[in-house]
Amino acid sequence: MKHRSLAGVMTAVLAGALFTAPARADAVPTPSPSVTLRLPAPGGDHPIGMATLHLEDHKRADPWVPDEHRELMVSLWYPARKPSDTPSRYMTAAESTMYLEANDIPVPSDVLSTVVTHATVGAKPVRTHAKRPLVLLSPGFGLPRATLSGLAEELASRGYIVAGIGHNYEADGITFPDGHTTSCVTCANRDHAKVGAVRAADVSFVLDQLTERSKAWRYGDLIDTDRIAMVGHSAGGYSTIPAMLSDRRIKAAVNMDGNFRYPNDTPVNRPMLMLGKPSHVPGGLDPTWDETWSELTGWKRWLSVDSVEHLSFTDMAPLAEQFDIPIQDLDGERCDAIIRAYITALVDRHLRGRNEPLLDRPSAQYPEVRFHQP
Repeated sequence: MKHRSLAGVMTAVLAGALFTAPARADAVPTPSPSVTLRLPAPGGDHPIGMATLHLEDHKRADPWVPDEHRELMVSLWYPARKPSDTPSRYMTAAESTMYLEANDIPVPSDVLSTVVTHATVGAKPVRTHAKRPLVLLSPGFGLPRATLSGLAEELASRGYIVAGIGHNYEADGITFPDGHTTSCVTCANRDHAKVGAVRAADVSFVLDQLTERSKAWRYGDLIDTDRIAMVGHSAGGYSTIPAMLSDRRIKAAVNMDGNFRYPNDTPVNRPMLMLGKPSHVPGGLDPTWDETWSELTGWKRWLSVDSVEHLSFTDMAPLAEQFDIPIQDLDGERCDAIIRAYITALVDRHLRGRNEPLLDRPSAQYPEVRFHQP
């Protein structure tokens, strides 16, 4: 690592210890420079459109760089009538370089800018009589918002509008329209409670910008403000609780493998899914999950997935496997399929009112997923 450890596991992502996880300790795989990285195909029926927004909150100073206003980059995925002729970009070359270099990942520096996606830019959205539910995505410390793109495409292909939030100075690589790319200022000196509060404010600001009268996105009228969920990974996962407590518009949430790193003794009576790696079990190494479970007074589920690691809940699971440097024992595309299935079931159940037995009991289709009821 050059300057930090990402949630205690970035020393093991794509480099270092996890390079050798599936092989002998003296046989470090060498990634192929000629491989073409691709996100797994989404399973829904809709083509996917994609747009990018630059949002600036003139009423709020940036909490990490106080002489600037708070600025965010937001990626929007949505069901489209048909694809456009312009494929969406996974990351900019500068974002790819900053992320890979910050974490000492020995692959070509621009490789994540070449990842093949399934969305196109400028595609016209599908319009229906009913408005569409919205899912907000918040990534982990140091992770560009693009690392949740596969999940975003999956949900958009199934009729959701999805907003991936780039929290400025909390990611290794956020490129703005003028071409400058910011780094993760707060990763070197983390204040977890502050991060949760900042992300809660970011989420509310994004919702305001997307849904109020003067909408930042020209198709904001398609969003159903009564059907909004938030899904976060790591820091984005633990930020779901402060976001729900501060904004009643968020009807349900998912924490993907994030320690609940903030003081909270306020009951949360909205649906919550806690989805983690094998160590995130009742009585496990992280007591914050047990503490938070007792504070959840609404619908709730606690699930863990066998043979995965912290970044297995992101696109890094299938992408690293394509480079032949897997980051977990479970097949990367299998990891991806499990995450997509359970997140889709959660939002379908709580934003669309669908019966989703996948969330009620263990499934023979996904034997890796364990249900916990402390």
